[in-house]
Amino acid sequence: MTTLIPRVLVVEDEGAQREMLRYNLEAEGFSVCVAEDGDEALLMVAEESPDVIVLDWMLPHVSGIEICRRIKSDPRTRLIPVVMLSARGDETDRVRGLETGADDYVVKPYSVNELIARLRTQLRRVRPATLGEKLVHEDIILDPLEHRVHRGPHTLHLGPTEFRLLATLMERPGRVWTREQLLDRVWGRDIHVDMRTIDVHVGRLRKALMAHDGPDPIRTVRGTGYALG
Repeated sequence: MTTLIPRVLVVEDEGAQREMLRYNLEAEGFSVCVAEDGDEALLMVAEESPDVIVLDWMLPHVSGIEICRRIKSDPRTRLIPVVMLSARGDETDRVRGLETGADDYVVKPYSVNELIARLRTQLRRVRPATLGEKLVHEDIILDPLEHRVHRGPHTLHLGPTEFRLLATLMERPGRVWTREQLLDRVWGRDIHVDMRTIDVHVGRLRKALMAHDGPDPIRTVRGTGYALG
């Protein structure tokens, strides 16, 4: 089973709906965090770095539409998929939700199984390793289900942290990750890790990737962080 667990933020003001979603998503192997209103949702997006967001349209104080607009207008969060929930089923409402930036639109009442399938579709686009799909970059293959990494004909031996670090880099080749972003994605915000520890683990990953004389695939961006390729 993959050690890369997808993180879902559920934004829903109705307590029964919120807990039903939490229960069903956790039963399907998701890590779930919840928010009751728009302000809390924006705080959770910043603190939890979710992989996908389930966002109710009708929220107190600030609507889901406005929250979606803010998420999608922020360069730090605009790539997080947003699946909007709404009792508004008219075509004009669907179009408005999608034009605001929602990646998918689900009308209430809905099937939980269908919602989970839609979440997996979004994750397959942005974080395929969390669903057990193999990642390939040049001659490097990462298999989350088998927890194996190959470079060319060689099997590489990585610790769990280096494995998650490589998966993060391979899901977005070319993207420059800051140390803070890697800390959130690989270690989680609840873990207190010195920034220099990140450099140590990148060094270990580099050593493993170059163990059989292959070129170094990790690029150091001075003053910023790291990228693959």
